[in-house]
Amino acid sequence: MEDLYERVSGDIKTAMLARDKVALEAIRGIKKEFIEARTVKGGDGTMSDDVAVKILQKMIKQRKESAQIYVEQNRPELAENELAEVAVIERYLPAQMSDEELEAAVAGVIAQLGASGPQDMGKVMGVASKQLAGKTEGRLISEKVKALLAK
Repeated sequence: MEDLYERVSGDIKTAMLARDKVALEAIRGIKKEFIEARTVKGGDGTMSDDVAVKILQKMIKQRKESAQIYVEQNRPELAENELAEVAVIERYLPAQMSDEELEAAVAGVIAQLGASGPQDMGKVMGVASKQLAGKTEGRLISEKVKALLAK
């Protein structure tokens, strides 16, 4: 994922030249998280693709939660800023699955495992979460698995 790290570094320069404060703040945050992941104690100074995707998803989740809190506290200008950063961070994630693609993938996992009802949710979630990591949110996977197993 070194290419993503290089892309982020280049995009910082682009955002600075464009005087885009929101993008600059979000991209600097990404670079900080990537540097921390690469220099973790006991690490080898590199970062795998799945680690980078998890970092980006975590950053998006944090900003969405912050935006929700700001909305509840009647601070829409702060919520807007958080959601603008989410949009910037999402540009670095792999393309997200559509609802139809997610349903087909989850149905495939259910068929593969021979799952038959809600009691098999844990088994299905374990496999589906690994296969679909980075392609969609865990919450959406969970909702789709629950819905398909309830049929």
